[in-house]
Amino acid sequence: MTEAKSDLVRLLIERGYVHQMTDAAALDALALREVVPGYIGFDPTAPSLHVGSLVQIMLLRRLQQTGHKPIVLMGGGTGKIGDPSFKDEARKLLAEDGIKANVASIKRIFERFLTFGPEGETGRASDAIMLDNAEWLDALEYIPFLREVGQHFSVNRMLSFDSVKLRLDREQSLSFLEFNYMILQAYDFRELAQRHGCRLQMGGSDQWGNIVNGVELARRMDGTEVFGITTPLITTADGGKMGKTMSGAVWLHEDQLPHFDYWQFWRNTDDRDVGRFLRLFTDLPLDEIARLEALEGAEINEAKKVLANEATAMCRGREAAEQAAETARRTFEEGASGDALPTFAAAGAVPLVDALVALGFCASKGEARRLIKQGGARVGGEKVADEAATVTPGAEPIRISAGRKHHGLLVAG
Repeated sequence: MTEAKSDLVRLLIERGYVHQMTDAAALDALALREVVPGYIGFDPTAPSLHVGSLVQIMLLRRLQQTGHKPIVLMGGGTGKIGDPSFKDEARKLLAEDGIKANVASIKRIFERFLTFGPEGETGRASDAIMLDNAEWLDALEYIPFLREVGQHFSVNRMLSFDSVKLRLDREQSLSFLEFNYMILQAYDFRELAQRHGCRLQMGGSDQWGNIVNGVELARRMDGTEVFGITTPLITTADGGKMGKTMSGAVWLHEDQLPHFDYWQFWRNTDDRDVGRFLRLFTDLPLDEIARLEALEGAEINEAKKVLANEATAMCRGREAAEQAAETARRTFEEGASGDALPTFAAAGAVPLVDALVALGFCASKGEARRLIKQGGARVGGEKVADEAATVTPGAEPIRISAGRKHHGLLVAG
């Protein structure tokens, strides 16, 4: 398309969110003349989302920042099936009570990124709303659904989608239950268009086939023109998956990941990713980002601190970001221990391998032993080479480190 005219499309392109769009020119024109309600679906497979979902959350934030309406769709219905897209095997099916608990927990995250309207009152056109697709999917009757919706889907075409083809090419099982997921997601889009005037679905690049299905279903069943946008796969400069660390997923909820660890994840960003992550995950102006990413040598660390502060403040609050930054300063610049470091309480002497696992620095005792053997473990700043070493908590917290970037405290308890 030629240069975007709407604030929405221009902002998404400038900040690097766009991988594919259906009829970009028509969407640009629509966003220029009216408020566009747009949605992203999130299946509640855990009590918290992690950093891998943050691009999608930020997409909804950008939608609202440009005057449009975000719709957060919780997959209370589709979560009972699980999205098979680019998965090697079926997800573990969750009980209904577990799904409801996860939905309630995840809702708290979105209130930090989006502005929701007052309950039961008419708010602004751009106020975010949160819906659950169980509201309509649980009420579907099988035969009527097949007759009304199923006729619009070609099995031949569904089999050609990369998300399905990958599983079949590897001769990995794809259940009929999972195969239905793309139909239900398409139906969600059509239902949201009918109920809430939704005109846009957004998602990761692995959702392109599902989104196109929804666009075509709305057109075939109702003659409604709706649109889709996908984001590029976010990987780090070294080819790693965004949000994966030595200690596991980077959770957005503080009850699953301490503030300091969240801040430190952003602080540890590769030099080559700083500018891109500032555009995607902060609200800093583009000219300020250009200045920060142009820094070289040791000065790039200042840009990383800005990234860590801004990303943490958005997700955890400004106070949490400031506390984490101060803890990092004291830990790395003064050699002191900060209150925000992850903590492990022990009543007496404990093996160092156990402490490394308990602090989340290693996934297993075997991994902890390898870390010690390779010279990556320190107690009180001193390297420990004995895999059988124990640590005894005293009156003062003991700092335990894994490599140069991961630090925690052993305390008496």
